[in-house]
Amino acid sequence: MSVTKKNIYIVDDDESVCRALKVLLTTFDFEVKTFNSAQSFFDAVPHDEPGCLVLDIHMSGLDGWAAQKKILDSGSKRPVIFISAEKQENAADRAVKVGAVGFLQKPFNGQTLVDLINAASESNDVMDKMAQ
Repeated sequence: MSVTKKNIYIVDDDESVCRALKVLLTTFDFEVKTFNSAQSFFDAVPHDEPGCLVLDIHMSGLDGWAAQKKILDSGSKRPVIFISAEKQENAADRAVKVGAVGFLQKPFNGQTLVDLINAASESNDVMDKMAQ
């Protein structure tokens, strides 16, 4: 019996962050795809494709907040975890208010990210089963 890997999408304009998170998450057996902009993510991944999105807030072009709005407007139920290197007061509260499952301030503990992804995926699986 084969186990389907969970899809994780990382959107961050810092290539070193994308590489580091991809290495980390693949060691936990996730299927990871990285994107250097929100627009490149939207161009490549259909809104109804399952997976969890790790989304940087501060990017040129479409920032994380605008990307989250676009995700919600599309009707996608994809869980989003915001990350940011810039300290912003109330960013975690704002992230939850706009529908994200979490917010992590860079640098963050890798296990904390993995735990958030697993919690978001389990919650999403329950919601999918309830909708059936």
